[in-house]
Amino acid sequence: MRVLELLEEIEEIVDTAAGFPLTGKIMIDSEELLEIVREIRAELPDEIQQAQWIKNERERIMQEARTQYEAVIEDAQKQADSLVENNDITVRSKLRADELMKVTEETAKQLKIGTYEYLDGILYNFQGKMDHLSSIYFGDMFTSIEKAFEDINSALAANREELKDMAYRAQMENGEMPGEEEKPLPPDLDEMNEEQ
Repeated sequence: MRVLELLEEIEEIVDTAAGFPLTGKIMIDSEELLEIVREIRAELPDEIQQAQWIKNERERIMQEARTQYEAVIEDAQKQADSLVENNDITVRSKLRADELMKVTEETAKQLKIGTYEYLDGILYNFQGKMDHLSSIYFGDMFTSIEKAFEDINSALAANREELKDMAYRAQMENGEMPGEEEKPLPPDLDEMNEEQ
């Protein structure tokens, strides 16, 4: 920087100037010193502006670095919080999923057992009703069939008696005397008679 060089030149002039004894004063060339001061004045605005610009630029760079640093720290904190939260959410979700799976499996087992018990109850009731119906209707049916056979046998016996009577009368009309033994009946009637 030119201003610094000029200030050093003033220092050198002061150091090399001849002094007055016992007074601490020195003798210098005023024209030479004024020339240097004028040069300093001429250089000073540029130097000050440059120094101000450097200062401002330094502050801007520092502020930008501080902002970036804070943004990085904040982002890192958010990521760390997110990772912790995600890890916590993952753990809680897995525990909840395991718990729901156990409840679901237990519920499915209870439903299955309940369904088996319900169906078994229905089948048991149906079986009881079938036994009841069988005891009522099978007995009635057997009795009804037995009565039907008895009625048929009675009707057949009555018909045979009527045939015998008709045969007797026919013999009497022809003047034949019926023998002590009956005439044999047709074979199908004999078989039925044996079955009675």
